[in-house]
Formats: sequence, structure tokens, C-alpha cells
Amino acid sequence: MEKGLLEKTGHPLSYWIELVRKEKIEKHKAIIDFLKSNHEFTYGYANFVALKTLKSDAASHTNEDLLDNQYQGKEILKPIYDVLLKKIQAFGNDIQVVPKKDSVSLVRAKQFALIKPATKTRIDLGIKLKGEPVGSRLENSGPFGTMCTHRVKLTEAAEVDSELVAWLKMAYDKAV
Repeated sequence: MEKGLLEKTGHPLSYWIELVRKEKIEKHKAIIDFLKSNHEFTYGYANFVALKTLKSDAASHTNEDLLDNQYQGKEILKPIYDVLLKKIQAFGNDIQVVPKKDSVSLVRAKQFALIKPATKTRIDLGIKLKGEPVGSRLENSGPFGTMCTHRVKLTEAAEVDSELVAWLKMAYDKAV
């Protein structure tokens, strides 16, 4: 996006951020409206500049900050996350752990799982297991949509058992 912005406008991202700051625009939608109406931006580029100006995109934060923010007020769930990560990382050294604003993606060549603290008492674990039947524990993807094919709800670390680890390993093996 940054390279495209420079090519399309002739100005780097830093120029547009400074311009927005000089205008003293502090709301995301207001930045988008300003750039679209005054500078003929498309929505995509205006949104990109707004996110970067307000530092509200995931890339503007460290992985540690993203993870800390996910579990703020949900600290009881962090041990579940820690156990999941330890079990998953034992599959191989080719796993990327990618924290986002509200979840953590686990990627090999493709994403195979997603860990999301869904409520103050539950983690939703999304797993990509195309072709596996839905059951009482291995539910349909629910809020994950097409990012994952299944969801497992976790409320305690003991639920990260051999059955769950086997499903995660199958997803990992398929993510090549």
C-alpha cells in the first residue's frame, strides 16, 4: 500500500500523515472523508493513511503489545493461550505466530489455526480442517467464517488435550 500510495499521489506516506496532522483531524472517518474529497483518494488509500496516522493498525504495534492488549481484562485466559502455543510450536520450527489486534494467527505455508480470546471466560480456537465432520466439541467455524473451518471453545488449559492437539496437528500437516 505504501509503495502504491507514492506511485498514485507522488508523495510518501509521511507527507500524508503530516498533512492530516496539520489539519488537526483526529477521527478515522473524518480523515478518510478529507482525503477522498480534497485529494481524490480511493477509500483504500484513505483508510490506509487514516490507520497509519492514528496508529490504529496492527502493524503500528509490537507483537508483545498486541498480545498484552488481547488479554487485558482476560488474564484468566492467558494460561490457555500459553499451553496451546507450546503444544503447537512442538509440531515444527516452520510456524509463524502472527499476533493481530484481536487474535493470533498460526501459519505454516498457510494459516492453519487462529487463537482468539472471545469473551472474558473463553478462547475460541479456529482450526482449518477441511473435510472433517462437525461434532459436539469440534463445531462449525462460527464467527471465523472462511478463515477457519471449525471452532473449539476453551475455558481452561486442561481442555488442550490429546484430541485437540491431534486436530491441530492435522491442520498443521495440511497447511503446506
